[in-house]
Amino acid sequence: MMNYTMGKGNFTNWIVSEVEFSPDTLGKCESIMYLGNGYLGLRSATEEAYLKETRDLFVSGTFNKFDENEVTELPNLADVTRLDIRIDGERFSLEFGETEDYVRQLNLKTAELTRTFTWTSPKGKTVRFHFRRFVSLENLHLIGMKMDVESVTHPVTISFDSGINAQMSNTGAQHFHEGERRIFDKRFVQLVQTTTQSKIDMVLNTAHKVMVNGVEVSEPVMNMDRRKVWLNFQANLEPGDKLEMEKVTTVYTSRDKEFDTPDYDLGQLRETSLEDLRTSFEKGYQFLLEEHQDAWNRKVWNAYNLEVNSKDSFDVLALRFAMYHLTIMTPAHDERMGIGAKALSGEGYKGHSFWDTEIFILPFFMYSNPEVAKSLLKYRYLGLVGARKKAAENGYEGAMYPWEAAWPTDGEVTPVWGAVDIVTGEQTKIWSGFIEQHITADIANAVHQYYTITGDQEFMDEYGYEMIFDTATFWASRLEWNEDKQEYQINQVVGPDEYKEHVDNNAFTNYMAHHNMQLAIRYADALKQENPERYKALNNDLNLDAAYKNWQSKSDKLYLPQPREEDLVIPQDDTYLQLKEIDLTKYKNQEKVGSLFNEYNLEQVNQMQITKQADVVILQLLLEQSFSKEVKKANFNYYEPRTLHDSSLSLSTHAILANDLGEEDLAYSLFKRATEIDLGPAKFSSDHGVHAASIGGIWMSAVLGFAGVRVLDGKLRINPKLPKHWDDMKFTIYWKGQPVTLTITQSSLTVKAENYEIFAFETFGNTYECKDQLEIKINS
Repeated sequence: MMNYTMGKGNFTNWIVSEVEFSPDTLGKCESIMYLGNGYLGLRSATEEAYLKETRDLFVSGTFNKFDENEVTELPNLADVTRLDIRIDGERFSLEFGETEDYVRQLNLKTAELTRTFTWTSPKGKTVRFHFRRFVSLENLHLIGMKMDVESVTHPVTISFDSGINAQMSNTGAQHFHEGERRIFDKRFVQLVQTTTQSKIDMVLNTAHKVMVNGVEVSEPVMNMDRRKVWLNFQANLEPGDKLEMEKVTTVYTSRDKEFDTPDYDLGQLRETSLEDLRTSFEKGYQFLLEEHQDAWNRKVWNAYNLEVNSKDSFDVLALRFAMYHLTIMTPAHDERMGIGAKALSGEGYKGHSFWDTEIFILPFFMYSNPEVAKSLLKYRYLGLVGARKKAAENGYEGAMYPWEAAWPTDGEVTPVWGAVDIVTGEQTKIWSGFIEQHITADIANAVHQYYTITGDQEFMDEYGYEMIFDTATFWASRLEWNEDKQEYQINQVVGPDEYKEHVDNNAFTNYMAHHNMQLAIRYADALKQENPERYKALNNDLNLDAAYKNWQSKSDKLYLPQPREEDLVIPQDDTYLQLKEIDLTKYKNQEKVGSLFNEYNLEQVNQMQITKQADVVILQLLLEQSFSKEVKKANFNYYEPRTLHDSSLSLSTHAILANDLGEEDLAYSLFKRATEIDLGPAKFSSDHGVHAASIGGIWMSAVLGFAGVRVLDGKLRINPKLPKHWDDMKFTIYWKGQPVTLTITQSSLTVKAENYEIFAFETFGNTYECKDQLEIKINS
């Protein structure tokens, strides 16, 4: 059972709590309370083991292919969090005995996980436990753990095993060769493991300090087994005695930038990682925790400065939850790495990156931390190698980005086969990797958005132009000429609505492809004038003169589905509006996503007016300048009742558009539903990991939606429309490199240029210039 009201004082609306233990619903808290720093992701499994647990530790970018017939994935490293605890020689478990005052909490502000309870054994002996854990934001390689155990009523003998356990897998797939294990000075434990295919070395080191009433326990018993090394500690506790255990772990890999060099040496990696452990261990848990907390304040909470005063305090916690997870899911330290659809919280989607990053996560960083946004876009630039390979393999030119990406040069890594077909009993083929192609235009649009918001010319010169030009070249080669209609079309695709496969002229895909080619034309024109030397260099590499003619002639003749005269509805694709309709009420009110497929298979759903997620609706958000308010309203009203929101990406998009259209109550209810995808009462919705894009969508709903911050035709627009019960909202964004603080109430907008650099913005049709601070009255 979850509780979000336990934070008091300085921690009000900062605490995510579980107040009742259940061995059957472990996945939810393991995921939503996971710890990380963008380099490491540690799933928050309990210290003691349970049958239905999932223990995961990931390092960004360390992809491996278990077998040639498998798909590359982030491997699950050795486990360092499990403690096999025995009380009077019997295994400790909350499935036995009596448990009182159970609370597990993630403090979003300090990024520390705690768990406290009082346990009475089957023999009637009462013991109090307190566990603490963090993954450092100050030292990306560091994990800290602490356990306090106090005997309350009787003398007890406590013993526990703790070390490094490499007997782990990814749901059965073993990604590592067995490596060397060592114990130095009867304290410092080291284990090396190497991935089977990508040959990445991982070095894990750990050390313990165990005290009883302030006196260190004598030497532990040392043990080794296959893929496992550990220490056994034992102590006798009288009533009132307290055992304290601190465990510090460091994780390093040969993929780390400082070691991924031609002269790489495993011995140096082992020595460096072990020295870091020795130094960190001397500092102790509390000192390391304080360094970590200071990093969170400095890099996150004081930097992003987001405050909301809402009559529903859950809104405040949900936004903090979003910023916490956006921080820990993002490999800000290394531009060679992207963000997985399940972040670093679970094995879902194998750690692969999707369009989720560009559409739902990048906006947060573009406005809040442009350097991180740049790193994520450089990941896509490095992915041009794989994108060009995919284009060539499919008979196209330019760069065709993979639907699922892992290591940037890997190319397409989408699995070919998925879940069982409810009708045929066979595996369902996953067509996304073959024909869901809009991601190419999504990435180009993200480059354009980044440049518009930041003005980062160096990025464009070094990376951005090339990405936009070569993706436009792909689309020009992808278009198909329809002789009868004298137009270009894009046939046999999957759009954002993945319940419609092999459709022709998906509106989202066609419009975004057209936008991609138009961007290329616009940037090529500008580059010729402003930097002819750079244009010349790119022309030599990409044959831009010929490509330009193609973009121009083909984009002008690309079919863009138009609003119908009778109702202004834009056809999602060539056949959608002719498909049969069914009553979707029970599926709209479903308790579990995908209940539709208990009764229909995908082929049948393909023949119905049922949409998985925002398709035409998200197009009208991304290219809002292309559609009138009347067209937006007509399409929202048509497609939303037909959309099941079976993708977690969908609700936030609809929330933003509903707010734009004056449907404030609906907008807020959709925002609430988005916040509850991970934080809500559903017990199993997050078992495979958090929903990274939806988490980005929570921030988008608040800042792009309720605060109305958008870029329109290259200009900053701020059209606030707060929910009725939000008194005010404050946050800092970056515009052209300058931090700008916005304070919004029901009746006013205050804009502050933190560097006193003059800039222009638009609010409700009026243009303003601000060089220090400006207050504007708005309609309530």
